[in-house]
Amino acid sequence: MTMHMITFALLLIGGLNWLLVGLFGWDIGQLFGGQGAAVSRIIYILVGLSAIWEIATHKGSCKACAAMKGEMKGEQKPMQTPPPQA
Repeated sequence: MTMHMITFALLLIGGLNWLLVGLFGWDIGQLFGGQGAAVSRIIYILVGLSAIWEIATHKGSCKACAAMKGEMKGEQKPMQTPPPQA
């Protein structure tokens, strides 16, 4: 598993946690003893570090950003030929 996949998974967990906090006032960290518990703090730190990692490396791992970067440099996408008409 690549670093991108690990950090992406942690960001999903963090995003879903914030959704639960916003909708229901329930924090996933409560499963591990609340915000003060060592396990919860480690998870929060890993999610935060994952966000920093993705910000720093996003353009290199994002196909959409790479395609947009190519368009901004003036590179053109190969033209697609229409299918032959019957």
